[in-house]
Amino acid sequence: MYVCVCNALKERDVKQAARAAGKACPRAAYAHLGAKVKCGQCLPFAREVVAQASTYA
Repeated sequence: MYVCVCNALKERDVKQAARAAGKACPRAAYAHLGAKVKCGQCLPFAREVVAQASTYA
């Protein structure tokens, strides 16, 4: 499932990036993937995804 349509970021990619970045922050995960938040519509879902990644790491 896509988390961010603007950057074409998938859920599994954001989870992996959050784990690799070592931070529970969507912006850090996006930066790890070489992307930036554009419109911001993805942030609520991205926060959930990143929280799940840190919970199940």
